[in-house]
Amino acid sequence: MSKRRALISVSDKSGLTEFAQFLENQGYELISTGGTFKHLQNAGLKPIQIDEVTNFPEMLDGRVKTLHPKVHGGLLAVRDNEEHMKTVQEYEIELIDMVVVNLYPFFENANKEISLDEKVEFIDIGGPSMLRSAAKNFKSVTVITNVEDYEIVQKEILALGDTDVETRKTLAGKVFNLTSAYDAAISKMLLEEEYPQYLNASYKKVSDLRYGENPHQSAAYYVSTVENGAMKDFEQLGGKELSFNNLRDMDLCWKVVNEFKNELACCAVKHSTPCGVAVGSTPFETYKKTFECDPISIFGGIIAANFKIDAATAEELNKTFLEIVMAPDFDEDALEILKKKKNLRIIKIKNQVSDKQTWVKVDGGLLIQDVDDDFSEEITIVTENHPTEEQYKSLLFAQRVVKYVKSNAIVVSNGSQALGIGGGQVNRIWATEQAIERAKQKFEGDLILASDAFFPFRDVVDFCAKEGIKAIIQPGGSMRDQESIDAANEHKIPMLFTGMRHFLH
Repeated sequence: MSKRRALISVSDKSGLTEFAQFLENQGYELISTGGTFKHLQNAGLKPIQIDEVTNFPEMLDGRVKTLHPKVHGGLLAVRDNEEHMKTVQEYEIELIDMVVVNLYPFFENANKEISLDEKVEFIDIGGPSMLRSAAKNFKSVTVITNVEDYEIVQKEILALGDTDVETRKTLAGKVFNLTSAYDAAISKMLLEEEYPQYLNASYKKVSDLRYGENPHQSAAYYVSTVENGAMKDFEQLGGKELSFNNLRDMDLCWKVVNEFKNELACCAVKHSTPCGVAVGSTPFETYKKTFECDPISIFGGIIAANFKIDAATAEELNKTFLEIVMAPDFDEDALEILKKKKNLRIIKIKNQVSDKQTWVKVDGGLLIQDVDDDFSEEITIVTENHPTEEQYKSLLFAQRVVKYVKSNAIVVSNGSQALGIGGGQVNRIWATEQAIERAKQKFEGDLILASDAFFPFRDVVDFCAKEGIKAIIQPGGSMRDQESIDAANEHKIPMLFTGMRHFLH
């Protein structure tokens, strides 16, 4: 009963040979299963197969091999409990002092285009069971789930003859951290409920960040283990490491340009709100129109494009200090030009937007909703005057942009270029005044206006008429809608109702 035993069963075999050799040299008897057993044996070690411990063969295509009292009794027995020790002696159960297990690669296969039956085969049962048993008995058992922890275990065994109980407690905590995420991923695949009774999240840390929204806040970056997404699989081609604010702004910027599937689109974001959006016929033209919306605020901002960046566009981008340039691809010449700015983060985006929900943390709770990815298909003209075809197209463009501006939100545009963006105001008339003022500073032609929510009073329409706005699109739905309609008719301004609000708080 005094010899030490380590049970090893891993899918990730990096560093395993060296660690197992160390354990064997320290007097551990190695117990193993399947492919891990063969790996250790081929490395010249002397592992014992699990069925020699259990006196029971593996069965059901390997589904049952470690689910046995000889395994779990050896893990769960409390060493200073007299009854436990009598029981394991009575049933000839030998104690197990260490478990080294990582799980079947369910995370890696949950998103693959394979059948449900194939995915189910990647659900590990014996692995989590052994890990949980070992972790529960951490006062006596060392449990390792991550190859990065081999080193600390080796150092402590060399220094102390065994691992420290605080280390074992930490390693046990890592077990339940892993298995809870693993179970959450499986639950999500099988349950397919939008709002299940218990909210389970399965995210893996990519990196610690230098700081959060402000330098005094700590932060880290996690990605989903079960969902694809643009902010999960992008590739950084150059520049400094990304910050908390960078990642959040990147997400918004990419979502804006993804609204325009069949057009070249570009967006500039600053402090989590668009400061320029345009569609165009060439990459160069599209970026220039975006820049012209707000040449001041774009300084230090983020640019996203849904097209390949060419050399001419890259030269133009380099004329302004930008934090990030994002696109699905870059010409070789464009990449060389952009890399001249050493700190400019160059991001190659691989995936389209795939979020199905938005989560908002509140103190002691979480608000969850499905994403705002719809636009009204029942747009109605509520005024006597109708918009021209060009005005109608411009209204639809502005409506797609206003969805991403903080409420209260107003976008003023001409054609396919946002010219004035007013957002984050506590009343709609202020947002309207700001947006129109900014648009008129740079453009003298016809302008249209889009609002994310209804007009509570006719003052917005009256102000639009005074400032020369030629057409309006808004959701409608106010008790005073008729007042706004009457005002639009008085001023001969075409106005459209969508019936769909797009608040972004």
